[in-house]
Amino acid sequence: MDYETTVKDLLIAVTSRGDIASMSRDAPLLGHVAELDSMAIVTFLTSLEDEFGIAIDDDEVSADSFETLGALVSFVTEHLGR
Repeated sequence: MDYETTVKDLLIAVTSRGDIASMSRDAPLLGHVAELDSMAIVTFLTSLEDEFGIAIDDDEVSADSFETLGALVSFVTEHLGR
């Protein structure tokens, strides 16, 4: 499965920013995508849980996970154990 595409699709859904589809893995997120606020992050994580049937504990998530698109893709990949 292509987790990068899934992450981008979920980010687009929660931020309504279509330009995320063309972002590279080193694109910064927190502090650079204004729409990615705390509520958007919660919505993203809930959507991720629903998409993959998993549970993510609050202590598993940090600002580092959302620093760049690549960091977020890595967080998802590692969390899913793949």
